[in-house]
Amino acid sequence: MNDEIKKILVTGGAGYVGAMLVPKLLNKGYQVNVIDLYIFGEDIFDSVKKHPNLRQIKGDIRDQELLEREIPGTDALIHLACISNDPSYELDPVLGKSINYDAFIPLVKIAQKNNVKRFIYASSSSVYGVKEEDEVTEDLPLEPLTDYSKYKALCEKVLLDAATNDFIATVIRPSTVCGYSLRQRLDLTVNILTNHAINKGQITVFGGEQKRPNIHIEDMTDLYILLLEQPKHKIQKKIYNAGYENYKVREIAEMVNRTLGNNIPIVTTPSNDNRSYHVSSEKIKQELGFEAKHTIEEAILDLKKAFEFGKIPNPMDDIRYYNIKTMQALNLK
Repeated sequence: MNDEIKKILVTGGAGYVGAMLVPKLLNKGYQVNVIDLYIFGEDIFDSVKKHPNLRQIKGDIRDQELLEREIPGTDALIHLACISNDPSYELDPVLGKSINYDAFIPLVKIAQKNNVKRFIYASSSSVYGVKEEDEVTEDLPLEPLTDYSKYKALCEKVLLDAATNDFIATVIRPSTVCGYSLRQRLDLTVNILTNHAINKGQITVFGGEQKRPNIHIEDMTDLYILLLEQPKHKIQKKIYNAGYENYKVREIAEMVNRTLGNNIPIVTTPSNDNRSYHVSSEKIKQELGFEAKHTIEEAILDLKKAFEFGKIPNPMDDIRYYNIKTMQALNLK
């Protein structure tokens, strides 16, 4: 644990990644404040809600008065809050921009003004767009295809431009996260295919030739903790891809089938989704020694176990597991 960093604010901390990160931070001895709208349930942290170092704040990051009230005293801010992924963003682009970009600028300013020492931003590997290169590295030009990825890229610039010797800024471009979480998502590639295999008895692949880099949720959350522990000069104004292996969606479907061992039929249908990402995570390995330890197969088996133990009830119909369905039902503004 870094002696300088004791109090962490996690925006979007009750989301898919945050739900597994926050308990890890508590176990490491950090004081953790979570700001989240809790639209996927207010029981996410039931197992740790009485922890003396956890404080949950139900609120909107667009509320600058809330930020002015809650950010003072924070040592490090991990910014996960956003309308996550292209389809969710496209439901309401005005809402998406207001949360993903417009709210980001004052968030950075308020954090800097209140002497936050570190700001870690969860961007996305989608900022690269479709690349022909076999190894998509951090120094390649960004060619975002969608508003979601465009505003992710713009936020990176806002943050890095704000960096000073006293305000350490780090950008992470995660791959598609997979595996079991206390706030489960079943609308991400590995999770979708595993859910369908187990609960529908059939794997439906849309297209299949698109590449998807993936990272296990355990690795993703471990990475945020590693960044908190790094000497500040090692992560200042750094951008890192964070992924595991790059597979075509069709290959992931075959992996699900093989891992579950049930000879589940794979049905392929056409898709107009041409998003295809394949990223290199060599830089973060060389500079910080970070390497994914968990595999896609582990994520598949973790989900299988969660289904068997009733941890993901009603997986095909409960809208909480699906960002788009939840947002449609809530009609957020």
